[in-house]
Amino acid sequence: MQRLLLVSFLAALCIAFGASAQTPDRTARIGVLMPGGLTPEREGYLKAFREELHSRGWVEGRNLVLDLRLASGQAERLPDLAAALVSTSPDAILAAGGAASARAAQLATKTIPIVMVAAGGDPIEAGLIQSLARPGGNVTGSIILSPELNAKRLELIREILPQAKRVAVIWNPTLRGTEAQLDLLRAAAPAFGIELTMHEIRRPEDFPLLATSLQQAQADALVVLPDPAVLETHIGATLALVARAKLPAIYPWRSYVAAGGLMAYAPSLPDLYRRAALSLDRILAGANPAELPVEQPTAFELTLNLAAAREAKIDIPAALLARADDVIE
Repeated sequence: MQRLLLVSFLAALCIAFGASAQTPDRTARIGVLMPGGLTPEREGYLKAFREELHSRGWVEGRNLVLDLRLASGQAERLPDLAAALVSTSPDAILAAGGAASARAAQLATKTIPIVMVAAGGDPIEAGLIQSLARPGGNVTGSIILSPELNAKRLELIREILPQAKRVAVIWNPTLRGTEAQLDLLRAAAPAFGIELTMHEIRRPEDFPLLATSLQQAQADALVVLPDPAVLETHIGATLALVARAKLPAIYPWRSYVAAGGLMAYAPSLPDLYRRAALSLDRILAGANPAELPVEQPTAFELTLNLAAAREAKIDIPAALLARADDVIE
């Protein structure tokens, strides 16, 4: 009898721990909505997303269809792309690259589950969810709304440029949630004795005007806020702009530093995409997005580019180098 109970217990454990690795017996369709284009960095994020789904038994070409819809830097296209996705009746939608994608998807459907990735701003104020603990609708996922994140970026600027007093900020006012990030940066600046000067970009055609604005700002350094619609889709043009302005800059994502930027302090996007895959797996298994808490990143990564520092004639303090998670030579 004891042997029978032991076998039953072990079988139950196998079921409990192995269920997620079993191959689901149906085909799932997931729509992916992104405001930018499919850059190599974003392909890496989607690779992490696919790998996590694969580990849960969802495999493209077997029981999973991913339908990518890309606005390619034209944020005004998001509502139409979201409506087109909804018309295909997906099982769920991954709204990536900011709050604008999540908002467009939510306007297109109040019933299909939506998992947002790294949305900025306050999702409650934006009407996306009712609370972080219990979203209450068809939207869940991850957001980035951290006063500490913005304060840390200013702290890092002061660490490499102790005399910095005036810092320029590039932001895109057309993206929902970006103004909330700007407000957090404004709130953090006085503690560092820093004056901020704001510079807008709305579309790629604004780069020449932005270059002039930055040259006239007489700033000591630069903060680039997240902008999947323009800046992140045109990283080369963004870095060329910063180089012409001769401003040491801190960026919102590692991808800028990998392309030649000076430094970034950011959450791990591959990790957030993997967590989005876990949420979607739970939803596909029957979980209600209204009851899945919205997550915020708890770990952040500092990336430094030594070649960019040498070119800008900046000596990175040894203590800062020692704390860096990733140093690009």
